Amino acid sequence: RRLPASASAPASLVTMFSWLGTDDRRKKDPEVFQTVSEGLKKLYKTKLLPLEESYKFHEFHSPALEDADFDNKPMVLLVGQYSTGKTSFIRYLLEQDFPGMRIGPEPTTDSFIAVMHGDTEGVIPGNALVVDPKKPFRKLNAFGNAFLNRFVCAQLPNPVLESISVIDTPGILSGEKQRISRGYDFAAVLEWFAERVDRIILLFDAHKLDISDEFSEVIKALKNHEDKIRVVLNKADQIETQQLMRVYGALMWSLGKIVNTPEVIRVYIGSFWSHPLLIPDNRKLFEAEEQDLFKDIQSLPRNAALRKLNDLIKRARLAKVHAYIISALKKEMPSVFGKENKKKELIASLGDIYKRIEREHQISPGDFPNLKKMQDLLQDQDLTRFQALKPKLLEAVDDMLASDIASLMVLVRQEESQRPNSAVKGGAFDGTLNGPFGHGYGEGAGEGIDEAEWVVARDKPAYDEIFYTLSPVNGKVTGANAKREMVKSKLPNTVLGKIWKLADIDKDGMLDDEEFALANHLIKVKLEGHELPSELPAHLVPPSKRKIAD
Repeated sequence: RRLPASASAPASLVTMFSWLGTDDRRKKDPEVFQTVSEGLKKLYKTKLLPLEESYKFHEFHSPALEDADFDNKPMVLLVGQYSTGKTSFIRYLLEQDFPGMRIGPEPTTDSFIAVMHGDTEGVIPGNALVVDPKKPFRKLNAFGNAFLNRFVCAQLPNPVLESISVIDTPGILSGEKQRISRGYDFAAVLEWFAERVDRIILLFDAHKLDISDEFSEVIKALKNHEDKIRVVLNKADQIETQQLMRVYGALMWSLGKIVNTPEVIRVYIGSFWSHPLLIPDNRKLFEAEEQDLFKDIQSLPRNAALRKLNDLIKRARLAKVHAYIISALKKEMPSVFGKENKKKELIASLGDIYKRIEREHQISPGDFPNLKKMQDLLQDQDLTRFQALKPKLLEAVDDMLASDIASLMVLVRQEESQRPNSAVKGGAFDGTLNGPFGHGYGEGAGEGIDEAEWVVARDKPAYDEIFYTLSPVNGKVTGANAKREMVKSKLPNTVLGKIWKLADIDKDGMLDDEEFALANHLIKVKLEGHELPSELPAHLVPPSKRKIAD
């Protein structure tokens, strides 16, 4: 996987990625990495990991990353209160049952289930899972047996899982009793997954939008990962359109109070299971929403390298701030007497230390860890054992952020261009791609696609009446006259310009009666809320113009 400069690799590649070697090797024998994950592993181990280890980053924030974290497939994390349809959602995507699956109205899934690809169907228990170096779960060992007894991996040979893995989570309950009975820190486990997954899907049931205390705590634990969050309002076929509007509004209001982002979180509305729609009035809306969600999930393999790069940058920024905090505390600690009193005083005044570091190093307040959580973690630490500031370690991370990451972006773009079609395939993703049940088939510009007769001919008599009022010369109306009629639709000039381009088939700057009828048909398509095609579909070409079009 690593080629010396003397091998047959192109000279340009050797030069381009020489930055990945150490300073000594740069001069002699630069290393070449064929993949982004190789480059990320090297950067993490040589530049970021030493800083993390020196300042006990792993005890405060997140365990060290392993090779499997950089190599694993994109993961989708499903989170929601009980009976919101998380397990049904996975079954809907895969179009088959998976080992360990249980579905019911009561809280059925009491475990974290990693649904992954495998040659044979089977279940791997948590204790065996966290010792497998090929799986990205080894560091979950820290959450103890109470968690590991409720963590399994369901493996099955499904085409969807060749591109992504899905993590099913226990249904979130309300009340203090349930939270205590888990026996492990549920929010901390979710935070661990959130840092490593590519997409977090919050599922809500259209019938019960109340956000319990534990769910609110969980959503707050996902802070700093808002860019990965999508929301699904499930079981939306069970309520009328008017109620659905109110439910959607209530959901957005509830989320707005918990998720502190200026952007509105994307909410997908639908019924994600294979049963008949109870109220089919919003079928078209559900189809469009499902297609949008599928496109979002299908893009994950293509953007996986960029996501890993982005997460490494976030981690590096936090590690830098953490180093400043730890070294500032070390500096203030006395060497002999009064250590305990000074420790209490420093923890109490941690907010002031944050502000001082912010001013001294020009760091954004958003880069600092949660103050209360940091104060709690410091209670159990011996502050005298902390390390003083080591400029060389910080310089290595700064160098990585300033130059190495920018160079690695070149390779990210290369990988993306080499895999333009690396979308998720199989299961529900194949169900509506082709054939008459594809999204928009037979609607808008696709209307009349299977009919022998030209679809525009139905309304042509009405269009002809208008055509002959526009003073046609030699059977054609001029652009100026056609424009006077077309602007009555109140569509923007850019849209009308596109319609003109599609309708003027012989490109003579004028429209005959068939072309004029076609232009009006396309105006109607747009006014009904459909998108215009980029090229005129064959079934819309007027019969007399089909040779020209060919």
